Amino acid sequence: MDLVTPGIGLVFWTALTFLILLFILRKFAWKPILGAVSEREDSIKDALTEAEKAREEMQHLKSDNERILKEARAERDTMLKEAREIKDNMINEAKEEAREQANKMIEQAKTTIENEKLAAITDLKNQVADLSIDIAEKVVKKELSTKEKQLELVEDMLGDIKLN
Repeated sequence: MDLVTPGIGLVFWTALTFLILLFILRKFAWKPILGAVSEREDSIKDALTEAEKAREEMQHLKSDNERILKEARAERDTMLKEAREIKDNMINEAKEEAREQANKMIEQAKTTIENEKLAAITDLKNQVADLSIDIAEKVVKKELSTKEKQLELVEDMLGDIKLN
């Protein structure tokens, strides 16, 4: 027997043992191993699909966030513009109201001054009339102090009246 070349019996038994081992592995281990590999492959595919969906959803959320941010900025700008317009309107209305109030006060002051002026003039006329009456009364008393002066006045008056 040569150690280098195996004998036919050894080859036969080795081949038979290999075939039996192959049959046993195929019968009991091959299906579970292939099932586990297939299951692992499916879970990897599912994980990749989920990752792709998550990436797409993140992209969608990012675009939604950008859109919402743009809308919020536009709305903020609109609100600021409206607030400025309201402020300007309020200032203009306040100015106009103040101007109207000032004009009313000026008109009332003019009316009051005119009324006071008329009252002063009326009072002055009354005082002048009273003084004139007092002066006339004193002059008349002095002129008519004697009976001769009274008769002379009556004759002058009768002479001024002409009969028709």
